[in-house]
Formats: sequence, C-alpha cells, structure tokens
Amino acid sequence: MSTEISNTAFILAAGLGTRLRPHTNDRPKPLVEVNNKTLLTRTLDHLHDAGITKTVINTHYIADQIPAHLKSRIDIACTFSFEPDLLDTGGGIKKMLHHFDAAFFTLSGDGLWDGNALNQMKAAWNPKTMDILILLQPVTSMQLTKGIGDYDLDQKGRATRSLDQSGNYMFTSIRIHAPHIFENTPDGAFSYLQCLDAAQKAGRLYGLVHTNNWHHISTPEDLAAVDADYTSRGE
Repeated sequence: MSTEISNTAFILAAGLGTRLRPHTNDRPKPLVEVNNKTLLTRTLDHLHDAGITKTVINTHYIADQIPAHLKSRIDIACTFSFEPDLLDTGGGIKKMLHHFDAAFFTLSGDGLWDGNALNQMKAAWNPKTMDILILLQPVTSMQLTKGIGDYDLDQKGRATRSLDQSGNYMFTSIRIHAPHIFENTPDGAFSYLQCLDAAQKAGRLYGLVHTNNWHHISTPEDLAAVDADYTSRGE
C-alpha cells in the first residue's frame, strides 16, 4: 500500500551463535555458509533486490570479520555499529536510529529464505494502521528446521503473540517498523520484544504470511539439513 520505506535497512549481526557451534567457533553466525554462500551475503542480495541501497549492521563477536567480508560489496553501502557490550535486539537498533527518517526494514543477519518477501512487505506496509509489520512463517510449512509458534493472526491481519508458543506462525525476524516505536524504550540494552508487545497492545502490530520457504537455522543439524537442500537444488 505504501512505498514510504527507507532505502536503508538494519541488520542484526552481533549475536554469539552459541547453539551453532562448532561452526561459529571461528566466525560470526551470519558468515556461516549454505552451499558456499554466507547467510549475510544472501540477506544483502534480498535487500538489493528490494531496492535497498544502504545498510547499518551491528557487530560484536569476532566483529572485524564482517566488514572484511563485505569490503568488496559495492551495490549496498554498509555502515557498521560495533557493540563492545551487547545491546540486545532493541538497544542495538536504537543506538543507530539517527540513520532512519522513515519506516525501515530490520532483519537478522543469519536469516535464510526464498522468494521476494521484502517487496511483498513493502506493498503491504500501511503507516496509517501499522507501527510494525512482521513476516510470519506457517509452522506447518517448516520441514527442514523446527518451527516455533510465536504468533497468531486475526482476520484483519493483526498479530497476537502466543505466550505458550502454540501459535500458527513463527516470527522470521524480518520486519518493517516506524522509528517512533523506540520513543519510550530504555537507553542501553533492551529486548525488541517490548516494541512488539507495545504495538500489539495498540492494535498496530500486523503480520504478513510468507508463502515461500524460510529456515530457522539454530543448530548444526539445522545447518546440515538446509545446506544439503540448497546444494541439491543449486541455490
């Protein structure tokens, strides 16, 4: 509905990736490869396809590897935000909020999905009714990795968090949000979950159902299954 989306996106890449060890013993999780291509590169490819020309990327664990990995990338300008102390999923975004003067995408650097979901989200974004639009994956569609029922949707597309994780959809971590959602948040480290809950309480949290594949890569077994699938398909 709206094209009022910033051409700058935020990528969360500061996590420790502990559950994916030993693959993350010597690299940040976004630099783990699926069919010889890093998760971060795949995320940037999706952003480029959606018309995004700039990114802000937060780093912490073996932080110097991420700028080094992207130094030859010229289609998207990358700004890096090093966090000596982790600021969690909310604080890291808020620290760099001055880069955004319009609604913007935020994604996890370790995401992996197929299709043109970002363009679909841009088309669905409606700032008159939404503070946050989250991309949701049907749990029943997740065959290679384990799905968690984070959310349910009502008939109008509004999202409600499932407190016991019995919902129909898993949050992919891909979202569009308005900058003002951070106005009443703490300084320093805090969880983005409080932004989601506040938008839900206001009736301004909406979800878009992803109709293609998205994978939750958490463990070495997840990575092996997804890598085998992408390699067999030449993706």
